[in-house]
Amino acid sequence: MKHWLGMPIAVALVLSACVTINVYFPAAEAREAAREFVDNVIGEQGAKQEQEDVELFPEEPGGMARAPAAFHPLMLVGIAPAHAQDQPDITIRTPAIEAIRGRMRDRFRGTLLPHFESGALGFGNDGTVSVRDAGKIPLSDRVKVNQAIADQNRDARAVYKEIAVANGHPEWEGQIRDVFARQWAERARSDWWVQDASGNWKQK
Repeated sequence: MKHWLGMPIAVALVLSACVTINVYFPAAEAREAAREFVDNVIGEQGAKQEQEDVELFPEEPGGMARAPAAFHPLMLVGIAPAHAQDQPDITIRTPAIEAIRGRMRDRFRGTLLPHFESGALGFGNDGTVSVRDAGKIPLSDRVKVNQAIADQNRDARAVYKEIAVANGHPEWEGQIRDVFARQWAERARSDWWVQDASGNWKQK
């Protein structure tokens, strides 16, 4: 009798497990959202540059790839847990994100672009703009360029955080940043400089 009395409690514990299912990070959706954002900032010509032959950021175990399905207690009672496809796509269209995107686009095309073309600047492996060769920046432009870099990187960090928050998962901020870092590098134009995962500069 005691054995059967314990069954409702066990079933309740199994069913309650559904509320603790970990929400996976939607890497593919994040990558597409980041690509759209990056192409809008650096221009359509950047969208034509694909990085097919060089893997600047090798996949890390447990990183971008989706992990295989794991055992879940609900399987014992024939109930399938929620899967990745049930989750909404990453959104990058909120007023705050659009405002940041507009600033980054105008600043990039208005101030930073010529210095990417000259090789003075490059995309860092942390999703920011970095000075690669300060000697290529004319003295008369250095104050303006350094300020633009600082503002661009501040906005970049803000948008990574805002995207995570807008999608209801602030804990995704680091992963969003990593996805964007890959996209800045992959969508960079030919002859621009990017940092690989080890911090080495490479010209596309």
